[in-house]
Amino acid sequence: MRGSAIALDTVRPQPWRNGGGVTRELVAWPSRDDWRVRVSVADIDADGPFSVLDGVVRWFAVVEGAGVVLDFGGVEQRLLCTDAPIRFDGGSAPTCRLIEGRTRDLNLMLRGASGAMARAFDHRPWSPAGDACALFTGVGGVVHAGNVRERVAAFVLRIFAAPPATLRFAADSDVGAPVGWWLQWSRGGVQ
Repeated sequence: MRGSAIALDTVRPQPWRNGGGVTRELVAWPSRDDWRVRVSVADIDADGPFSVLDGVVRWFAVVEGAGVVLDFGGVEQRLLCTDAPIRFDGGSAPTCRLIEGRTRDLNLMLRGASGAMARAFDHRPWSPAGDACALFTGVGGVVHAGNVRERVAAFVLRIFAAPPATLRFAADSDVGAPVGWWLQWSRGGVQ
């Protein structure tokens, strides 16, 4: 399996300007300053607005904590760890309200690129599409790509530069919630 693994606890958190949390940037392709694909994990400590990101498609999932309520101009959407990721226009930045304390959230942002995010379930195969894909783990376990197996700890982004036909993640323990999140992206074309 070619690619790389980035452990969340090895990435320095960057505080938000509004003081409501911190972000850890895991991927910025092709560069940090001019990205088309960005994967990050945010720790949200307080209620407040998301940043306006015109021209960006955002995928968002709660990976730890009680969850959030996002308000898109009077239309609210409640999101828990067990919910599927949502997709929205970065220009329509919602206001975020914490349900019960801080949360940790996974973000896939696309600017002039296409992609998607989906929950990963224990032992359920997933067939990626696109130029690259990744697994962000919520628990430790073993990722399977054909006959190749690799142990991955919790809160690690395992990137596959050349996506295999099928991937599967086997969690170390029996959990009721999703065991991780699959991400995929292509370098061109807006989804």
